Amino acid sequence: MLIHAVRAMAASRAVSLVVVVAPPDGAAEVKSLLDAHALPERTDFLVVPGGESRQESVRLGLDALPPGHDIVLVHDAARPLVPVDTVDAVIEAVRDGAPAVVPALPLADTVKEVEPTAEPGTPERVVATPQRARLRAVQTPQGFDRAILVRAHETVTGEVTDDASMVERLGAPVVVVPGHEEAFKVTRPLDLVLAEAVLARRRLNDGF
Repeated sequence: MLIHAVRAMAASRAVSLVVVVAPPDGAAEVKSLLDAHALPERTDFLVVPGGESRQESVRLGLDALPPGHDIVLVHDAARPLVPVDTVDAVIEAVRDGAPAVVPALPLADTVKEVEPTAEPGTPERVVATPQRARLRAVQTPQGFDRAILVRAHETVTGEVTDDASMVERLGAPVVVVPGHEEAFKVTRPLDLVLAEAVLARRRLNDGF
């Protein structure tokens, strides 16, 4: 999954450097894994140890980023199949002046807000039904103007679920571009089956 996620970023001709944030004690292993697979020659790769949380790991990746890279993408390795067109759309939106950009899809299901219960599995009372037309399921890569992402990590405290949320807390605008159904997150066994099916179709069609 990691190799496919790295290749997904490097597939964009606008991406010149990929910083892979490894587990705190796994940087050497991740570097060996990258060295063992063919990756685009036009793209440089850097592996750095991460932190104890997602937020800390992103900050450590930012700290390792050399000068001259003014647009930063933050991507989850758990989304290994994001198409290059989605990556390019995020980059283009940042280039056009958006300080933060997220790819996202409309929701297919109705969403209910509930009152959580102390006992898992017990019935939960519905308190609201958000308007589905105003909701989006957010994916990665999320794109940022480097300066505002650095400022967000320097000033926003408390755990957040994504980096765009940190920029929102600064009061800066975050915009959405169309995501893609193949940029799903692999978190369950069924997701892995779907990912294998997508890869098999890609190999059949274009040898990817």
